[in-house]
Amino acid sequence: MNGSRIAAVGHYQPARVLTNEDLAGMVDTSDEWIRSRVGIRTRHIAGPDEPVDELAAHAAAKALAAAGLTPGDIDLVLVATSTAVDRSPNMAARVAARLGVPSPAAMDVNVVCAGFTHALATADHTVRAGAATRALVIGADKMSEVADWTDRTTCVLVGDGAGAAVVEACPDGAEPGISPVLWGSVPEMGNAVRIEGQPARFAQEGQSVYRWATTKLPPLARQACERAGLVPADLAAVVLHQANLRIIEPLAEKIGAVNAVVARDVTESGNTSAASIPLAFSKLVEQGVVSTGDPVLLFGFGGNLSYAGQVVRCP
Repeated sequence: MNGSRIAAVGHYQPARVLTNEDLAGMVDTSDEWIRSRVGIRTRHIAGPDEPVDELAAHAAAKALAAAGLTPGDIDLVLVATSTAVDRSPNMAARVAARLGVPSPAAMDVNVVCAGFTHALATADHTVRAGAATRALVIGADKMSEVADWTDRTTCVLVGDGAGAAVVEACPDGAEPGISPVLWGSVPEMGNAVRIEGQPARFAQEGQSVYRWATTKLPPLARQACERAGLVPADLAAVVLHQANLRIIEPLAEKIGAVNAVVARDVTESGNTSAASIPLAFSKLVEQGVVSTGDPVLLFGFGGNLSYAGQVVRCP
């Protein structure tokens, strides 16, 4: 019961970039309209031959390489996604097969935009309990496949990508690198963000989500810091679900992390749902914006209206 830590992270995005100008040729919108409302400039879009498990496997392979590990070192694979097309085999099993992980427990976690932080907490609990030694935790979504490309209020938001983390037990005597999770949901408002129908399409009640996120979530994020024995001013960075810059900025300000870098990857990646937090976090690590051991708040929110947050130490 020594606790767990993130040993390494990695991310992946498809090569194709869709700009606001491109979107203006598809629906009634403009670069100014999009930037002023959601702050997004570009997003990456996967092709028809790039399924969710391929995006996930690329990110996971980078995290494994950064940790200096092989697929044989992993005994748990968790994939957070809400855009899996098939019911079985699940994304985790498909990723394990792509990577050559020999015999892992393989589970998908569908908590939409808060999926990665839920999966990270699950991996932490599993390693703490001794049921796994090392886990791959991946957030991956292909939101372009569930977008309504005729609805300018939602299609301008979405992007595709994946982010991954290797979670392992802390050495004896070391402080935990993943703090206790603060999680929950508002089921009666679950319909405010949805991916429903045949074919499945993403839709949301934007104003309801904005009010909930900017008023109800700041005290919850502060509670997540308390569970780590910190106050928001101690944080080196804040990585919120990259939903919309007009949600991220006021939410981060209300949390009170006055010394923290605030991830704004949404401007170039769009809303990648479960991928957004690990994608943005991995970029901060790669760019050297945060250093090994720095405390970073990860806080996911969205579909179901679910939320989950924890403070992690940078690998």
